[in-house]
Amino acid sequence: MIEAIEKNLRRGIKLLNTISDQEYTNNTIPPYFSSIGCHMRHVLDIFSCVLDGFKNGEIDLTKRERNLAIELKTTNGVQYFESIINQIKTISENDLETNVIVKDNLGLGKVSANYSLAAILMQAQSHTIHHYASIGYIVYQLGITLEDSDFGYNPTTPNKNISAS
Repeated sequence: MIEAIEKNLRRGIKLLNTISDQEYTNNTIPPYFSSIGCHMRHVLDIFSCVLDGFKNGEIDLTKRERNLAIELKTTNGVQYFESIINQIKTISENDLETNVIVKDNLGLGKVSANYSLAAILMQAQSHTIHHYASIGYIVYQLGITLEDSDFGYNPTTPNKNISAS
């Protein structure tokens, strides 16, 4: 699990290393007018909540950093990615079985649920892929060519090049 999460986060670094700060901050693409930087910061904030909350057994997904400097420069984004990856790599197999309380606001106030660390990391990974898909749309609209043609695709999505049997 940790290896898959790291690999996915490194895809984000690879993207940031191939685009300009102007492309990173461009928020002119409808319908949401959000930037690549905004999505990247949000994804990493979720992981940060998980990692910070794991220390005391209570993960509050509403306590995101929302450091806008991360959204403005690709170098800041890369540093944030590296920080999160380094922390994730310290998680052991035993840690993954640890029970935690996860809090979030689902629209009517905060609710709490019992999770394992593995379960919330799986959710964060899925959330990242979802945002990578949104980023992929922005990248396409900006005319940026990616070396990683699978960026933003969920690994469970059927491959369009394989015929169904």
